[in-house]
Amino acid sequence: MTYYDAAYTGLPDPEMDSQFYEKVPSRRLVAWVFDGIITFGITFLISVFTVGLGFFIFPIIWLVVGLLYRTFTIASKSSTWGMRVVGIEFRDKNGQKLSTKLALAHTLIFTIGTGFFIIQILSIVLILTSRYGQSVQDMILGTTAINRPIN
Repeated sequence: MTYYDAAYTGLPDPEMDSQFYEKVPSRRLVAWVFDGIITFGITFLISVFTVGLGFFIFPIIWLVVGLLYRTFTIASKSSTWGMRVVGIEFRDKNGQKLSTKLALAHTLIFTIGTGFFIIQILSIVLILTSRYGQSVQDMILGTTAINRPIN
């Protein structure tokens, strides 16, 4: 066991329990699109309800809506609504669901990272090639996305 593996002892082993990681990258993509549609819709409604004034600051509203949406949904069930639809959730290095602090940190790093094309490309490469299928923010925080266990 390497040091890297020892740091993630609470997560299912990708070789021994591969069913937890099957199709997770493609599911993450579908969830990301689904969540983008949801946050866009909420932002659009807010802009309409402000008698159109919200359209002048649409990107800022969308950023705030995205931060709140991701933080609260991940903190409540360790997954966004999009992730729930496709059956995946985040876990920390101990295999536990994400706390509110960790959900906020994950969301902040994700949001900052979306502003940098290189970080997005790096995240995609890491999700497709790293042992636990982790993105940049996952590697920084010791989290990963897995298929939701059947309880």
